[in-house]
Amino acid sequence: MAKSRKVIITCAVTGAIHTPSMSPHLPITPDEIVTEALAASEAGAAILHLHARDPEDGRPDQTPEGFARFLPRIKQGTNAVLNLTSGGSPFMKVEERVLPASQFKPEVASLNMGSFNFGLFHLLDKYEDFKFEWERDHLANSRDLVFRNSFKDIEYILKTCAENKTRFEFECYDISHLYNLKHFYDRGLVKAPLFIQSVFGLLGGIGTHPEDVMHMRRTADRLFEDKYQWSVLGAGASQMRIAAQSIALGGNVRVGLEDSLWAGPGRLAKSNAEQVRIARDMIESMGMQIATPDEARDMLSLKGGDQVAF
Repeated sequence: MAKSRKVIITCAVTGAIHTPSMSPHLPITPDEIVTEALAASEAGAAILHLHARDPEDGRPDQTPEGFARFLPRIKQGTNAVLNLTSGGSPFMKVEERVLPASQFKPEVASLNMGSFNFGLFHLLDKYEDFKFEWERDHLANSRDLVFRNSFKDIEYILKTCAENKTRFEFECYDISHLYNLKHFYDRGLVKAPLFIQSVFGLLGGIGTHPEDVMHMRRTADRLFEDKYQWSVLGAGASQMRIAAQSIALGGNVRVGLEDSLWAGPGRLAKSNAEQVRIARDMIESMGMQIATPDEARDMLSLKGGDQVAF
């Protein structure tokens, strides 16, 4: 019998897009983030993608102090790979965004591979009441927002983390971002195996049509051949449909309340673990197995959880 292919599930636990009023299940406090992260790991997530939030009102917090409130506790409770955002919030400057990855030296950090319009303002049509005034401003101000990730910014993050042996989840929101990544690969600033996270469905980036997914996959294959691991995340209602397409195409998946608040049409996910279980069921029903954290480390050539600074 042929050996079953292993699929990496990443879970993005809270993020910086959704706001507290959108779901009562969105983790905000350090205790909630720890609980959600450990449950997602137990459900089958090999990688946990982590953001911090202000525990009082849930706004994005990219200070190392914010991450310090939960990182050691999650590490003590799971063998999962911990992936720290360097995206933070699109309203932050790159020097602020990279601080947690620079200080804590994680196995993996996310890295956005290009600038683009980052629209959240359309979500104002779906929500009338907000618990905190910052939420409304957060969405409305994105009407005039370019998420800056210039070549200089990207190089700054790469060089800041170079001595940490941190590898990256390269977040690509459009085809041009794959070409930007190829530029840094050709310069030798990033090394194979690359971990490419293709992002679908955010206003300002590539869409969610199956042909968009295929276009991303074909372009990555042409540019990087067998030198990368491919993963996808679909925003909102497209999350599981795009995950299924990635699994069928030999890729990996990312789920979690950062990317989608839903567990089915009109049904809020009650936890990150619920989405992980849905993804796991899809993977196993298609004759494949989920990767363990150590198998994910091997697939991505990670340095190991004993070499982080938390």
